[in-house]
Amino acid sequence: MDRTISLFSAEATGPGLADLAGLLCCQGQITGFGHTAARLSVVVEEPWRAAVLARECRSRGADAQVAVADCGRPQVRTSFRVDLLGLADRWLRPGHTGPVEDDSGKAVPGGFRLSGAMLRMWALAAGRPEPGGYLLGVDPLAPLTHEQLVAALVPLGVRARLLGSRAGPPAVRITGRRGLDGLLELIGAAPAGAEHAWPELPPTGERRPARTDAEPRRGGRAESPLQYLLEAVG
Repeated sequence: MDRTISLFSAEATGPGLADLAGLLCCQGQITGFGHTAARLSVVVEEPWRAAVLARECRSRGADAQVAVADCGRPQVRTSFRVDLLGLADRWLRPGHTGPVEDDSGKAVPGGFRLSGAMLRMWALAAGRPEPGGYLLGVDPLAPLTHEQLVAALVPLGVRARLLGSRAGPPAVRITGRRGLDGLLELIGAAPAGAEHAWPELPPTGERRPARTDAEPRRGGRAESPLQYLLEAVG
């Protein structure tokens, strides 16, 4: 199916460092080193996510390596870089230089505008389909960001709601054919190996079979096309 590329879609502009903010919408962490450099890292559930995200970071000029986190899961981590200071300045709350224990130190920046490219990074790090919908994981260590991220989806035309911890790890849930179609338009096609984790459109409702000329109409009386036309116009 042909799609018109949205102004906000991941395909509308070239990749840039600003896109990495999508990792901070989920469980990604930013750590500052004084006022000289910052490091971006994200722990993911599956090795394929780490491999794809490392490539995405490198395509944006941020060297990234895949390692094993202390918890045993795959981790993507950049080196400390001067050009990531902007992300740290925008996303870390005053007085915080990075995650500590049960607090990531993050806050959604004032006036934050989510783009399709950021949303694609978010999906690659923490997106997963569910029956009739799609979930985007959010950071359990930054609960105050959750509602703001739901609100950031609205200008993109993606309606979503927040799932609390009672339903499992916190996540933003997108449902309905219109919402999922809009999400797909924004994040673009799945990279190789990620197809199973990409949004799926629900099947369309079954259409009623077209009525044939021989089928009874109006009280069981069969009508020819000419009879029907004559009655319709006069």
